[in-house]
Amino acid sequence: MRRTNATTNQKPEKGTRYSGLSIGVWRVVAVLLLSLTQARGQERPAGVAASGKLPVTSERRIVISIPDRKLALIESGRVVKIYPVAVGAEGNPSPSGEFRIRERITHPTYYAPGTVIGPGKSNPLGTRWIGLSRRGYGIHGTNDSQSIGKSVSHGCIRMKKEDVEELFELVRAGDLVELRAERDSEVAMIFGDAPAVPAAPDILPTKKSQAAFVATVM
Repeated sequence: MRRTNATTNQKPEKGTRYSGLSIGVWRVVAVLLLSLTQARGQERPAGVAASGKLPVTSERRIVISIPDRKLALIESGRVVKIYPVAVGAEGNPSPSGEFRIRERITHPTYYAPGTVIGPGKSNPLGTRWIGLSRRGYGIHGTNDSQSIGKSVSHGCIRMKKEDVEELFELVRAGDLVELRAERDSEVAMIFGDAPAVPAAPDILPTKKSQAAFVATVM
């Protein structure tokens, strides 16, 4: 009788062990399925959010639309401000691609072969220079405010005095600068769906704008 009872008592223990094992397996399966679902939910084309909004990153960046001749400062996926700019002329276009801010200089000195222009009203760089990681190119002011909104420079990005001075205080070395030569979906989202500025040249480069490209800030 004791043997029979012992055998009888062991059966529930065995069943409980199997039941606990099954529950553990199902828990593992559930965790794997949840992880797979979350991973698939995160699979999106680079730079495009599911909601159609700008990608939210902690990095501050500048996006310049060469066709629109506009510059946008973006922080955490939010457009802080948009400024009109001048871009490279047809024969000397602004470079497209991703760059970093290399330096920030107030009241820069302009250097060109045989020419040195110190800070002042006649300086083609204006009052601020934001140099990019591609040497010789930068975002700067101008002594010709009427050139803003046109394609007249030798590749640099020109801004109005008050605009470049404001932007200068909002950015730091290492910030990302994107120059876009084409109007993709993100550019349209940032600057609106209005047609880009016509690509036809506006005016012939002046002597001042010709010198701007070879300027080197020391």
